[in-house]
Amino acid sequence: MFGPIIEGERVRLVPITAEMAPLFCAWLADTDVTRYLGLIYPPTLEFEKEWVEKIGRNDTDLVWAVQLRESEKVIGTTGIHAINWQNRSAITGNLIGAKDEWGKGYGSEVVALRTAFAFGTLGLEKLKTHVFGANIASRRALEKAGYQTVGIARHDLWRFGQWHDAWLGEVLRDDWLARQ
Repeated sequence: MFGPIIEGERVRLVPITAEMAPLFCAWLADTDVTRYLGLIYPPTLEFEKEWVEKIGRNDTDLVWAVQLRESEKVIGTTGIHAINWQNRSAITGNLIGAKDEWGKGYGSEVVALRTAFAFGTLGLEKLKTHVFGANIASRRALEKAGYQTVGIARHDLWRFGQWHDAWLGEVLRDDWLARQ
């Protein structure tokens, strides 16, 4: 599914389009951008276009492009994945692919918007995530939105010639509501 437009203070979440696929490919071909992802080989343009099509037909994944409000520049993606409608849970993820926009707090705003939509509109009960242990910025953005540590998956990712742990976090609807 493509998410509806969600307006934030500095960013907006907008539906992804096939026209964005070349931009996604450029980000995913940059090892600085993908160093904390499980991705080993960058996707082809054809693959990315097919992925956008599949997302549009899928009822368990909801994906947005992250756009700066002021300039309308697309800087990343965010999603609610593997939605389990019966148990009202899902897995979340972010990618700020525009390196010149790193460190400006956009990730925190994106996580807050996505979390509010998941609980307020979709009625989900729990959001889970999995973050490369060294990705401190992503973890901080998640914790600002109420995600809490539920564990460490040891030796979860093989990258750069060695094993790395992953931080496992989740946020419950009640905990999120209590922070609002």
